[in-house]
Amino acid sequence: MLDTGSDGFMLIAAALVFIMTPGLALFYGGLVNKKNSVAMMMQNFFSAGWTTILWVLFGFSLAFGADVAGIIGGGHYFFLLNMTPKTLFPGDGGVISMYTFMIYQLMFAIITPVLMTGAFADRMKFKGFIVFITLWLFLVYFPFAHWLWGGGFLQQWGVEDFAGGIVVHTSAGFGALAAVFYLGRRLHPKPGNHSIPLIVLGTALLWFGWFGFNAGSALRVDADTNVAFINTMIAAAFAAVTWMFWDYAVHKRWSSIGFLTGSIAGLATITPAAGFVNPQAAMLIGILAALISHWAVDFVHKKGWDDALDVWGVHGIGGFTGIILLGILGSAAINGANGLIYGGVTFFGKQVVAACLTAVYAFLVTYGIAWLTDKITPLRVSEEEEEKGLDESEFLETAYS
Repeated sequence: MLDTGSDGFMLIAAALVFIMTPGLALFYGGLVNKKNSVAMMMQNFFSAGWTTILWVLFGFSLAFGADVAGIIGGGHYFFLLNMTPKTLFPGDGGVISMYTFMIYQLMFAIITPVLMTGAFADRMKFKGFIVFITLWLFLVYFPFAHWLWGGGFLQQWGVEDFAGGIVVHTSAGFGALAAVFYLGRRLHPKPGNHSIPLIVLGTALLWFGWFGFNAGSALRVDADTNVAFINTMIAAAFAAVTWMFWDYAVHKRWSSIGFLTGSIAGLATITPAAGFVNPQAAMLIGILAALISHWAVDFVHKKGWDDALDVWGVHGIGGFTGIILLGILGSAAINGANGLIYGGVTFFGKQVVAACLTAVYAFLVTYGIAWLTDKITPLRVSEEEEEKGLDESEFLETAYS
């Protein structure tokens, strides 16, 4: 039976998740050099239109249609057929509309591929980007959504991912690293962080929207919703402060960018565990998110990998770490399965295997997608276009005169 309170909450949660995409556009747009800010923002905003079209035509059904061999959903919901406003989503007791569930999950599909854009900033042609994210949605995101949330083999096996540690952050983070390796380093890297106010505003919208991202993943209003909301705030705060103090200990100066980056790392890491752990675990997850993601970012810089905006270290390693920590700290008293500290050895093993499988699959398939895209249309801008900036060379528009 439809619960109008839960259904209404889920529509609000969908709107909160949507605001994260323009938030990401502002966050990334402020982090890149000003000559590429329009191109960066448009790569993010474009997904709101293009992914919506792909989702309502095919994606929702491939992710959440009737399971086919544990791998993909069937075509029952292509073009949003075979559902009406009165059709109830069958999961969790059928308390929200299928339309509501569809639109909520769409917002996840919109933001996931564009998380990768920060990694290959300043280098990818917009036409190539369109082909790239189209293939990525069909070959990476839609399958992962089905495997974990749509009745696929990982869900059947007992792997847990409350709000997207695997489906969103690990897949996008390791996919981003593959794209970085394929495209290579920028030829003329310019200093970024051109607008800290934009970065602050973008972070604020991401943090605000994340409450819908995590709490909304309960798919109803109950105690799980409450726990996920609280844990989201706790982990983000602990991670942001830890990252900032680490920066001060190393560099003897305070860093606004460090605080903001730390908050995103905490949010990414708590995502898979938000509704499955207690608040005390969320505190620990926040601290570990900052320490581990900071190490990963430093590692990338030492290696000379040109992950321009630290997508792998923050999102890829954050999501991966969150899945592992869920396997350790998960509590059946909250929801889901007991983690390692409560005797859940088998569950911990499943989480580790799923995280590793995700990382390898996302990396290899994304690298293949980049190669295939490059055969269809050039993926990387020319040296002249890179030097001029993507705003002028691709859009004939500039953010600043």
